[in-house]
Amino acid sequence: MKLNTFLAIAAVLAVLYGLGFLLIPALTIGLYGITLDENGLFVARYLGSAFLGVAVLTWLARSLTSQEALRPIILGDFVISLTGLVVAVWDAFAGGGNALSWFTVVIYLFLTLGFGYFQFIASPGSRMATR
Repeated sequence: MKLNTFLAIAAVLAVLYGLGFLLIPALTIGLYGITLDENGLFVARYLGSAFLGVAVLTWLARSLTSQEALRPIILGDFVISLTGLVVAVWDAFAGGGNALSWFTVVIYLFLTLGFGYFQFIASPGSRMATR
């Protein structure tokens, strides 16, 4: 998979989750079998806001041709994905939600492996977001 394709997929996922948590947090978190009080709903909205910011950065990175500009964006997305993966696995084993928690693990695993590949394994030329 090309880097720009992977970045587009990651950005779309971030937009979908970002809009869900920002605009309809009770419904979005409810899909996981979890209910939140008003304070928890605002924390979910903060998460949605952060996801939307990540989505914009990741989407715009698709067209970058500078390796120097791409590396910190990919590394930042890798850190977000890796820490999200750790929390998602922890949450899935803690059993606070339903089986959809494992879907979140799969999403974070996909993103962690992809960003990890482009950050640490792919040759610099293949990291370039070319069409």
